[in-house]
Amino acid sequence: MIYEPAEDSHLLESQLIKYVKNKKVLDIGSGSGILAEAALKAGAKSVLANDINSKSIKLLLSKNIPTIKSNLFQKIKGKFDLITFNPPYLPKDKREDNESAKVTTGGKKGDEIILRFLKQAKSHLNKNGVLLIVLSSLTPKEKILALLNSLKLKKQIIAEKKLFMEKLEAWKIINQ
Repeated sequence: MIYEPAEDSHLLESQLIKYVKNKKVLDIGSGSGILAEAALKAGAKSVLANDINSKSIKLLLSKNIPTIKSNLFQKIKGKFDLITFNPPYLPKDKREDNESAKVTTGGKKGDEIILRFLKQAKSHLNKNGVLLIVLSSLTPKEKILALLNSLKLKKQIIAEKKLFMEKLEAWKIINQ
């Protein structure tokens, strides 16, 4: 299953286009490629998309987007000016089927994949580089904020969108 762009994708896309001009961009968990495509259209110097899903890789390559199959940063080499990630961020819900959960669930509590991403991201981010991610009000943030502090990464909420059951936040995280 490829994650179809939804409110979270569009919220992150609306912010991404403000930061990518002349930047070397990495789109983690690219899915349908909405963020990678937006970065290319907005004037990024280069864009590399990645995903763990073979169907996503095939779709991204069919769109002529430079792509690598990787679990987060596992096969990523080099550093980037901007790394974007629309992560699975919801807590596990036993009512959700396994296929759907792969693209929506960030672990038992919902923050596990984001924590893994942040731990790996700093070593792939240039000085003053930016991470752009989206989180939900349903995502626990205590461990995420503590990790950002320990990694000396500065967070700023740059956009919000209220939905029926949750609030989405787009975060800009700077590697100082």
